[in-house]
Amino acid sequence: MANYSSIQQGGNPSPYGSGDPYYAASTGYITPAPVKKSGGNNWLKFGLPVLIIVIVGGVVGGILGTRKHTSSSSTASADAAASSAASVKNQIGRFATATNSEWMMPVYPSTTNAAAFGAPSLIPSTNAAVAWPQDPFSPASPDILTTRPDRPRLIAPAYKWAALPQLIKSDPYLQGWNKTIFGNATNYMSLPPVVYFMDGDSGILDNAREIKMRIKAFGYVYRMTNDTQWVTRAWSELQNAVSSSFGPNDNTKWNPTHFLDTAELSAAFGIAYDWMYDAWSDDQKTTIRANVIQYGLNNGVSAYTDPTVFFGWWRTNTTGNWNCVCNGGLTLASLSILGDDTTGVATQLLGLTVDSAKQNCALAPSDDGTWSETAHYWYFGTTGFSEMTSALMTATGSDYGMLTANSNFHLTGMFHMYAYGTTSPFDWGDHGPNKFSTTANGLFLFAEQYKSPQFALWQREQQDAAEPWSMFWYDPSISGAFWNGAALDQFFDNQLDQWGSMRSSWTDGHALYLAIKAGKNQGHQTHNDLDVGDFVLDALGTRWAGELGSGDYRSPDYFSNDTQTSNRWLYYRKMTEGQNTILINRVNQNVLALPTVNHDTTGEQQGSSTVYTVPSDSTAFWTTDMTSAYFDATSVKRGARLLNARRQVLLQDEINSQGTVDWRMHTNATVDASGTTATLTRDGQTMTVSILNAPAGASFSTSMAQRYADDPTPPVPDQPNPNITVLIISLPAGQYTLEVLFNPQWPDMAASDFVTPPSVPLDSWSLTSHN
Repeated sequence: MANYSSIQQGGNPSPYGSGDPYYAASTGYITPAPVKKSGGNNWLKFGLPVLIIVIVGGVVGGILGTRKHTSSSSTASADAAASSAASVKNQIGRFATATNSEWMMPVYPSTTNAAAFGAPSLIPSTNAAVAWPQDPFSPASPDILTTRPDRPRLIAPAYKWAALPQLIKSDPYLQGWNKTIFGNATNYMSLPPVVYFMDGDSGILDNAREIKMRIKAFGYVYRMTNDTQWVTRAWSELQNAVSSSFGPNDNTKWNPTHFLDTAELSAAFGIAYDWMYDAWSDDQKTTIRANVIQYGLNNGVSAYTDPTVFFGWWRTNTTGNWNCVCNGGLTLASLSILGDDTTGVATQLLGLTVDSAKQNCALAPSDDGTWSETAHYWYFGTTGFSEMTSALMTATGSDYGMLTANSNFHLTGMFHMYAYGTTSPFDWGDHGPNKFSTTANGLFLFAEQYKSPQFALWQREQQDAAEPWSMFWYDPSISGAFWNGAALDQFFDNQLDQWGSMRSSWTDGHALYLAIKAGKNQGHQTHNDLDVGDFVLDALGTRWAGELGSGDYRSPDYFSNDTQTSNRWLYYRKMTEGQNTILINRVNQNVLALPTVNHDTTGEQQGSSTVYTVPSDSTAFWTTDMTSAYFDATSVKRGARLLNARRQVLLQDEINSQGTVDWRMHTNATVDASGTTATLTRDGQTMTVSILNAPAGASFSTSMAQRYADDPTPPVPDQPNPNITVLIISLPAGQYTLEVLFNPQWPDMAASDFVTPPSVPLDSWSLTSHN
């Protein structure tokens, strides 16, 4: 279990008192310490992301806002609108009034505020109290080798630092984040420098990202206070990262064989060099440049130009987080020393990283926005993309096509928001290492650049929002509520990751959320599971069907390959047996599966109120023919639909199998199974699960979340999955229709209020088929 440390003191008393979701009256601002990894069961509530800087959460989707280009005659009205929006925002404070202590999700007031909770919009403004001033650096012909004349040049230019104090005064989100960053920096100040630790296949990535996280906080507080104690503390962190105690004392010190480590440390040194440029002595600047060149950039050149090294594999045909993070780190470091570097290495790398990122990193999302690796690796990839793109824009005046290299890249913001349920994400596949400085705050940048204000309105409520990038990517003149106009359902149909997201509310923490997937079992950079048909289910403020998440990254052959005989598929958390889907003949799914999907929705959108009443005829459904995922079956189809004004869920499977059939669902609820009914209890809530029209011999049983005794064994013993129960329906070979009805026991519903749906073949499902 990955546990956050106890809340520690940091920052000053909150101006929002008990209404501040970042503040605990007894202990101060939330400043958790880094989570330590272990080879055991590293998951929190079915894989809540391990985020080191903790803030608040929420969810979004729906209508894209548009930035209107106003003429001078309309500037006054725009400023008035922006000032009005800011005034309303300050009156009510942040929209989330608290953070759920169990799931770390936002808690919204049950209210309608038409003035504040309007449709998402970006209002152009020249009012310095509520909007960023125009960047004075506007080269006629941007050149990647010609940088802005002043410092800093990375992500937060001097004009933004100058404007920030006034904006903080006028925006409750910026106020809260600023205090949290100060609290975090104070916490890091008291800690010793990061201790070197080589963590198997994850290398020193945790070390690198923790150092980067600290440097960002130290640099931020220094620039806000001009207090050089933060520069001194940053210097000790930088010196430690190149000391004899930090890994081998040669060019492998930053572990270039796992190049993510090298890239993140390069970014950290680049940020330190640039953000504290005016405080470094000439000798210190020379030292920082020499170290980042020796341990970082020279290895970057080798990755690109030396065919004898293998650690540059991520440069081409790698549409995922590796290309984003590696190119991003090298770019930030190169831009930071450009002009001071006499070796030419920074210039050389900038001629390589941008094109590689446009051809690979930018193509990581599918054409529907789904991140090709997994929902959690989205964090790493989009952070690298955002840092690189923003740094190019602020340092040189151009993004060099990063934002337009993929015409559908903006949809990845919608993917992330719909992947979140009421408790946590639909977190299929691997979750990755600890996130540290990796966040979803690229959504702030996407909101501005892709004219999609709902991205920022969603992210500003999230638990990872309070960190330095947010202070400069967030547009405080934004207004509205992310949920206003947000569709309840969204379907993602690219064949690589076919999945659906359905819910009953965006703002009710007890709402129903169902997400289900098909998609290919290959093509995810060996981060996926064999999980066609997998689903998660939230209701009543808890997750009833959930994911086991990552296995132990240090296990032999964990990332070997994604062929049918890969040892990866012998680990329980990766094999079909460990997923919420159908298992046939107790063998893994076919890695060459090509399922098809169908779906529909009545199309409701939430309005301005946080209290949403679902229409009685509102529904959505999603079906898949997943026969191709199985070896010993003539036909396997699965469908899921919302019933009874989105208060019940029907999961239906139609199977014609030559092998044994196991219907499996993982839960950390307490399960009482008897015949065709199972009662699940958790967090003081109850869910009943029933088999309708049960085939002969069909009944519920349970087991621990571990492999069958006669399964092929992995290279090393599986890690345990304590407190997880598998709810199972087991049947012999044959032809079956399994209809499983999930009834959350809502406090306002009597037994007579629940419906028993008619039995309808999946191919005949429609919006009205179950009326």
